[in-house]
Amino acid sequence: MKKLFLTLIALTSGILSARADTLVIKGSDTLGAKLVPQLAEEFKAQHPGTTFDIAAEGSTTGFAALIDKTAAIGMASRPAKPEEVAAATAKGVNLKPTTVAYDGIAVIVNSANPIKSLTKRQVEQIFTGDVSDWSAVAGSAGKISVYTRNTSSGTYSEFKELAMKKRDYSPSSQKMAGNEQIAAEVAKNPNGVGYVGLAYTKATGVKVVPIEGALPSKESVLGKAYPYARPTFYYTDGEPSGMTKDFVDFTVGDAGQKIVEQVGFVPIR
Repeated sequence: MKKLFLTLIALTSGILSARADTLVIKGSDTLGAKLVPQLAEEFKAQHPGTTFDIAAEGSTTGFAALIDKTAAIGMASRPAKPEEVAAATAKGVNLKPTTVAYDGIAVIVNSANPIKSLTKRQVEQIFTGDVSDWSAVAGSAGKISVYTRNTSSGTYSEFKELAMKKRDYSPSSQKMAGNEQIAAEVAKNPNGVGYVGLAYTKATGVKVVPIEGALPSKESVLGKAYPYARPTFYYTDGEPSGMTKDFVDFTVGDAGQKIVEQVGFVPIR
C-alpha cells in the first residue's frame, strides 16, 4: 500500500510538472502563424521537456485569453484597446506589453496586375470602397476585389488606423482568417488586393505595391519611411516570471531576434 501511495504521488507530480512545462500562447496570426512557432522550436531545443500550446486566431483572442487567465502570453499586432485594459483591470489582470518585433503591413496585388504604385489616398479609397475599379487608380479596367483580415485581427484594426483614417472597410470586402489566406486569395484573383505582414510577402502569385514610392523593408520600417509600419507585442499579466519570463527574454535576446529577422520581421535592435 505504501509503495502504491508513493507511486501515485510520483505520477501526480509528473502530471503537474508536465502541465507546468507547457507554455500557453494565444493571439495574433501575424506572430503566431510563423514567428512564434519557430521561436518555440529553438527554445525547446535549449529547454528539453518544454512544450507549447500556440493558438493564432487574432490579437483580440490573445487579450481575451489573458483576461480569462487561460494563456500566459497574448500575442498582439496592435496595442491593447482601452476597453480591454478596463476588462483586464476588473479581473485583476495587468496587461503589460513587451515589443518583440517591428512589422510593415504590405499592400499586395496579383502578380499579373500592372499597377506600379499607389498613394496613401488611393489605398484609403480602395479599401473603403470609394474606388471600385482598377482603372480609377491607373490600372487596367476590372472590378477590385478587397481581401481583409477578420475583426478579431490586430492587423484589421491597425490597417484601419494607419491607412483608412479609422473608416470602415468596403461592404463588399471579404474577410480572411490569416495572412496566408489573404495571399492565397489575391494570388488566385487577377483583380484582388489585400494586405499582409512582412513575413508573408514572398507568397507565390502576389506582388507588393509601393506606397508613396516606399516598399516595406527593414530600412523603411525602422526609418519610418513606410507609412504602414507598426510594432508587435507579447502581453503578459504584469511582469512575467518562470518559464514565461524565460521565453520573453529569449525572444527579445540575440538568438530570438536573429530568428525574428530570418522569418521576415524587423528586429527591435
